[in-house]
Amino acid sequence: MSIPSTRPYLPNRQILDKYIDRIYDSGWLTNNGPLVNELTQRLEELFESDHILLVANGTLALQIAYQTLINSVDDQTSPIEAITTPFTFIATSNALKWEGITPIFTDINPTDWCLSANSIAEKINKNTQFIVPVHVFGNACPIEEINEIAEKYALKTIYDASHAFGIKYKGRNIVQYGDASIISFHATKLFHTVEGAMIRFKHKSDLAKAKEIINFGFNDNKEPCRLGINAKMNEFEAAVGLSILNDISDIIKERNNITAVYQDEFKNTPSVIKLNITNNSAYMPILLDSEATLLSTLKALKSHNIEAKRYFHPSLDTVEHLNPSNRCPISQDISTRILCLPIYNGLTTKEIKHICEIINHTINTHSIDNLDNNH
Repeated sequence: MSIPSTRPYLPNRQILDKYIDRIYDSGWLTNNGPLVNELTQRLEELFESDHILLVANGTLALQIAYQTLINSVDDQTSPIEAITTPFTFIATSNALKWEGITPIFTDINPTDWCLSANSIAEKINKNTQFIVPVHVFGNACPIEEINEIAEKYALKTIYDASHAFGIKYKGRNIVQYGDASIISFHATKLFHTVEGAMIRFKHKSDLAKAKEIINFGFNDNKEPCRLGINAKMNEFEAAVGLSILNDISDIIKERNNITAVYQDEFKNTPSVIKLNITNNSAYMPILLDSEATLLSTLKALKSHNIEAKRYFHPSLDTVEHLNPSNRCPISQDISTRILCLPIYNGLTTKEIKHICEIINHTINTHSIDNLDNNH
């Protein structure tokens, strides 16, 4: 038995083929085609949000959001800074660096693992332009507190909501918060377009600017009016997205059932601290009592051809090319002890029980060995 950490959801071929037939009938492959427009409209309806822009991938979505909302500075020697979390996929910070913005790391909350609002203000200075929080594993950041800080210091807030597809916060879809929110549609995500992503902007004017940026900087008159790049989503990506969107309720329901089995299997395992799983079941993270336990668990799973991921590891405040200026001890601690277990549509209850049996046995054995060593 071989179990991967994830397996991309593949849409029904008959439904997908109908969308592909439309591409062949129109001959329109890219450049804001009809399927991209249709997917945009359906996502705006699903998220109850206007001002959604589809782009080629999640990293580009971050770069476009940063580039759209950045304020030019008269003194070109002054750095532009963004306060962000070290507990995230590296693209969040890589995209900042790529745009010439310095990530300033602030530690996370020990419970939901999202950016802590308590220490943001002390990191703000004249160079700060952005706050870039991440809704980790679909858990909402402290939105009100972050918004209060952003308003007080006139900062832009860009949420990385890549884990939060379909999540609602206080009755509103989570992408409605902030000056911009991005969601990656990578093949490993809950909803995907193979590659691809979306940006939801708060203001229509920002959407209009971003549309120019993703199309080489051309305006509606086909005149190059600003610095731009090619970041457009193509029609085949949109076809996959439209096909999968038809199944999204069933996808989430099945993953919720998988999560429930995991939680039941771990209910008597004190060394496993269960995260308050959100209702989209995008990931199945467990927090172990030590890195030694994690490494033993990882080794045991690998010996049974089961893939789990250290997600996120390492904490980004330890990554040299990001030039971190301060350390975040909570993030560093969590990053050494967290493991994301296999979760994907089609994972069976038998397979889940097998995974949990290996983990529970490893944890119990490790605990007994530690007890013997201490004596």
